Amino acid sequence: MLGNDVAIGSNCRIEVDGYVGDHVLIANSAGIVGRSDHDFQIVGTSVRRSPWLKSNPEMYSLTTKIGSDVWIGYGAIILSGITIGSSSIIAAGAVVTHDVPPNSIFAGVPARRLKDRYDSRELVRHWELLANSGVRIPEIDNYFDKLVDPILETSAEKEN
Repeated sequence: MLGNDVAIGSNCRIEVDGYVGDHVLIANSAGIVGRSDHDFQIVGTSVRRSPWLKSNPEMYSLTTKIGSDVWIGYGAIILSGITIGSSSIIAAGAVVTHDVPPNSIFAGVPARRLKDRYDSRELVRHWELLANSGVRIPEIDNYFDKLVDPILETSAEKEN
């Protein structure tokens, strides 16, 4: 399922079950592909003849979830079964092999977290503005309290 206002560049491959959130940018030549498409560990069976996703989708298909406000850079590869949190950026050429928390910038092979995209105050404001404009942020209920409480505590400490 694709969300609203999703841009997918040329030469992209999306070969997984799952969904993409709202206002997502997927750059040219990016791939969202299977991690376990071929069962290559069957003794006595060549990789070419091994069971694969299309012959047994319920066994090999892993749901992939891409949140809203995500940018996947040129040539990046996202393996199936991954969740990329909202407001995250995946750098060009990265290979994402594990989940990416919301508001993260990941790069490299395998991809590693470089830093947060926004600080807590900026993220709260960013998500409020996006939500008010109709962008669905799936994590907003789970993360909002975690983000707002420390901000309120810091503000209260400054007042005292």
